[in-house]
Amino acid sequence: MSAIGTPTYDQLQLLLTVVDEGSFAAAARRLGRAVSAVSYGIANLEAQLGLTLFERAGTRRPVLTEDGKAILAEARSIARGMDGLRARAQGLHEGLEAEIGVVVDVMLPPDRLGAALRAFNAQFPTVALRLHVEALGAVTAKVLEGEAVIGISGPLTARTTGLDWIAAGEVALVPVAAPDHPLAMMSPARTGAARDHIQLVLSDRSPLTAGQDFSVLSPRTWRLADLGAKHALLRQGIGWGNMPLPMVEADLLAGTLVMLSLPDWPAPNYGFFGIWRSDTPPGPAARWLLAQFAAPPGGSRPSHSS
Repeated sequence: MSAIGTPTYDQLQLLLTVVDEGSFAAAARRLGRAVSAVSYGIANLEAQLGLTLFERAGTRRPVLTEDGKAILAEARSIARGMDGLRARAQGLHEGLEAEIGVVVDVMLPPDRLGAALRAFNAQFPTVALRLHVEALGAVTAKVLEGEAVIGISGPLTARTTGLDWIAAGEVALVPVAAPDHPLAMMSPARTGAARDHIQLVLSDRSPLTAGQDFSVLSPRTWRLADLGAKHALLRQGIGWGNMPLPMVEADLLAGTLVMLSLPDWPAPNYGFFGIWRSDTPPGPAARWLLAQFAAPPGGSRPSHSS
């Protein structure tokens, strides 16, 4: 068996054009070459590979052999890779980031995150993305430490410096518990009743907001670093707690969780902010992604420094 040669990219492009155009003559017109040059290029490709790619007998139009179909799939894959390489190089020439790190608050509704990232992938297919999901001050910490170029943070504190920020919407927080929890059986609960029961609280893994409590009513708390674990424990009836409404809507409909009626509940909304380091402005792809999370269409998009 003779050694397999290495086809050129031009030869693979000839193969793809003949198949896409349906004939050697149409491929020649598209490429601005003579039909003989196209036929010669395909013959050379077959010689390089040691395979017959097109049926020659009994057909006026080029018909791929089984070997030809297999090689065609590989040729398309290589062509897609080359297109991606060119797009990446063009983006770098234009200042487009090769990769961006993004960190988002765990309270951000998954549907909202998914929609933004899907749009980002369509807009910037050559830009790689590293996604972190953190709670409370850990989002800000990732940005300040340079692990993420932009973040979608929860409420910022007055102590946060070195950041620029932009409003990025909010989500409603609701107090919930399992249907057999004592608070769920009160309608409404008496003032102060929530203090008598364990409240499940999302804990902070960052020193930036460590020791600060958000919407905590009960002195009896279980602290969890993971919102998914908190959700699971709430459904098991181990305490009560506040959750982003989109995350528990299905539970409320199914009756696996109920919304509590607490007279002393502050009924807060959890605000989001797009953040970045003041000394490291985001590039074009990161700016575009921030805009997806910013104020609603037609609304103002205030930007601030701190």
